Amino acid sequence: MSESLLVRGGKALSGAVTPSGNKNAVLPMLCATLLTDETMTVRNAPDITDVNKIVDFFLGLGSRVEWDRDAKTIEVNHSGADLNARSVIDSLPSGMRSSVMMFGPLLARVGTLNVTDDATGCSLGAREVDPHLDILEGFGATIEWGDRREIRLQGPFSANAHWLDYASVTTTEHFVMCAALAQGTSTLVNAASEPHVQDLCSVLVEMGAKIEGIGTSVLKIDGVESLAGADVQVSDDHHEIFTFLAIGAMTGGDVSVEHSVQHHFPLMDRTLEKFGVEVERTPTGSRVSTTDRLRIEQPRTSHMLQKVEGAPWPYFPVDLIPPVVALATVAEGDMLFWNKVYEGAFGWVPELAKFGAKVTVCDPHRIIVFGRNDLRAAIVDAPYIIRVTIALFMVGATIDGESVIRNASPVRRAHPNFVENLRSLGADVEWVAD
Repeated sequence: MSESLLVRGGKALSGAVTPSGNKNAVLPMLCATLLTDETMTVRNAPDITDVNKIVDFFLGLGSRVEWDRDAKTIEVNHSGADLNARSVIDSLPSGMRSSVMMFGPLLARVGTLNVTDDATGCSLGAREVDPHLDILEGFGATIEWGDRREIRLQGPFSANAHWLDYASVTTTEHFVMCAALAQGTSTLVNAASEPHVQDLCSVLVEMGAKIEGIGTSVLKIDGVESLAGADVQVSDDHHEIFTFLAIGAMTGGDVSVEHSVQHHFPLMDRTLEKFGVEVERTPTGSRVSTTDRLRIEQPRTSHMLQKVEGAPWPYFPVDLIPPVVALATVAEGDMLFWNKVYEGAFGWVPELAKFGAKVTVCDPHRIIVFGRNDLRAAIVDAPYIIRVTIALFMVGATIDGESVIRNASPVRRAHPNFVENLRSLGADVEWVAD
C-alpha cells in the first residue's frame, strides 16, 4: 500500500538524532554472507524494506536467520540451506538492485542460475545488468541471454582482470565478492570507492579475503580457498546524516547528528557552507545551527554561478543532490546543479514548481535553481526515488500550511525511523494512506 507524508511546515527543527545503518552498506554485506557456511553477525542493521526481502529470501532457502530488531542485529548461517538451483531460481528477490549482487555468490554454490531482468531500484535512469554479466564471464561463467536467461559455472571462479566502463558501485561490489574466492589474483580498474564499497571490502577482509587498494580506483584481490564467518558493523548512513543537517539548516533550527563517519564529510560540509551554513564538528558527530535566511555564496569568478556537481565518490554524492536542491529553493541566490551520473535525475522539477520554486532545466543532467522564492504549501507527487521524496518533504517543512508528499513509501526502503526522528526534532509530520 502506498503512503503519503503529511507535513505542517514552518517550524524550526531542533534536537539530536541518531542515524540508521547505511542501506547501501548492509545489502551487499548480507549478500556476502552467501560466501561462507559459517555464522555472520551484522550489527546496526536497519529495519528497511530491502533488508526484509533478503531475510525472507534466506529463510525461504532454509538458512538460519535470527534478527533482533531492537538490537539491530542479524545473525545468518547458510550451512543448512537448500541451495539447489530450483529453489534459488524460484525465490530470488525482485524489484531491488542488490539482487544482482547475489548472482556471483549463488552461482559459486549452485552452478546454474536462471534470472530475470527486474533487479531494479529507484527510477534513476537505466540500471544495466550487462556489466554484471561481463564480469561473471570474466570469472569463467557461460551466459545464454535469449529466450532463456541462464548463467552456468563449472568449478570455481578463475581470476579476472577487468576495467570498468564507469565506476559502478554494485558492479564493483559484485566483482570483489566473486574475486574473493576465485583461483589466482584478480584486478579491477576504475573501481567505485564509495563509503559503502569500502565497508564491504573491509567486511570481506574480516572474513579472510585478501584485498589491496580499498578506497582507491584500483583493487587487487588474491583469491582464497574459503571465507570464515565474522562479526561486522554497518556504518552510519552518511546520506541520512547529511539530510538531517540540511533540514536543520533549512528550517532555521539547531540539529545535532551523532555519528562515527566524520572522515567522509569534508566535501559534504563544504557544500552546506556554500549556503552560509557553518557545520560544527562535535566529539560525537556534527551540528548545524542557524537563524539567518540561507544565502548562496557567490563565486569569485563573477560570470559563473555557484554550483554543486555530483559524480562517483570522492565527488559529492549524486544521491544527495535532491536535498541540496531543496536548500537552494529557500535560499537567496542562484545555483547550478549537475548530476553527472543519471540522465533522468531531474524529472521531478515540475513537482518543485507546485511549491512555487523557480527552476530551469538546462539539459537531462543540469538545472538552475533561482532563489528568493515565495513558496506555498502544495500537494506533490514523489517519483520512485528515495532522496527526491525526502527533498520534497524538506521544501514542505519550510512552508507555513499543510503539504502532502504523495507516494512517499520509498523512504521506508532506506530510513526505518524517518518520521519518528523528524518528530523528535519538532516536526509536525505523519504517514497517511494515499
